[in-house]
Amino acid sequence: MQKLWKPLCFLFLIILFCSVIVRVLSGQETLSDYAQKNPEIAYATPKKQPARSPQASSIPDVLKTPIPEVSPTPTLTPTPASAVTPGKQLHTVNYAEGFFYHDLTDEIITAITGISYPISEETALAISYDDLCYMNVLHYDFNGEVQTGELICNKKIAQDLIEIFHELYLNEYQIEKIRLIDEYNGDDTASMLDNNTSCFNYRVVDGTTSLSKHAMGCAIDINPFYNPYVVFNKDGTGETYISPEGSKIYADRSQNFPYKIDENDLCYKLFKEHAFVWGGDWNSCKDYQHFQKVVN
Repeated sequence: MQKLWKPLCFLFLIILFCSVIVRVLSGQETLSDYAQKNPEIAYATPKKQPARSPQASSIPDVLKTPIPEVSPTPTLTPTPASAVTPGKQLHTVNYAEGFFYHDLTDEIITAITGISYPISEETALAISYDDLCYMNVLHYDFNGEVQTGELICNKKIAQDLIEIFHELYLNEYQIEKIRLIDEYNGDDTASMLDNNTSCFNYRVVDGTTSLSKHAMGCAIDINPFYNPYVVFNKDGTGETYISPEGSKIYADRSQNFPYKIDENDLCYKLFKEHAFVWGGDWNSCKDYQHFQKVVN
């Protein structure tokens, strides 16, 4: 054993000496040496990349029409716990975390009166506050980030809507905005221009004197800028009317673009499963954003 020890030590010294010579001649350095000389690179924490819509990259250049900037008017965000008259029972349905609906509170009634719920001293409205409810949902926006949405709808379709929006959320279906129409001073055109998804608004059908299903809280418009309202041969002139302004290119449903509602779309399938009628199935006009349900 002692005879082997001396040759092994001598061999180790030769190897060590050679490695030093090689490093000196080549100028190479170890990973440890490099890390200590460049700590800002070696030990830097990678920056988190912003969420990106998986659909956005598939937009054909010809369809990259920017949505006009619209600044919604700030409104009062309801807080159920503090916004109900003492002694008044508030009926609330909690469907899932972030998904619930309840009766209109005094605070909500104050916020919508004179806007989406007009004041009329001459004629009684076709719907009362008691027929409506406030709804809170979660949704993914166009950046793939989770946002909180607010709706006011008829109580008779509340359970349908909460189930539909929850399923859309679980599937990360993208809806740009879900805000009360009151944030746009009840202006449906401004809401559509901002691609806002909304439900209740006591108004007539565009271009008519007939009450819209929105006035009864039984209709909802989804991503309206990408799914416009189209009227063929309006006023017998042969002209095609498209609303909102600037969304003409999305009226061509033969094109492929994101956020388009058609028979293959999850949103369409869910609303149809809940017995809603889709405006895209109409003949005299096409309302691709619009779903409504007849209730008794």
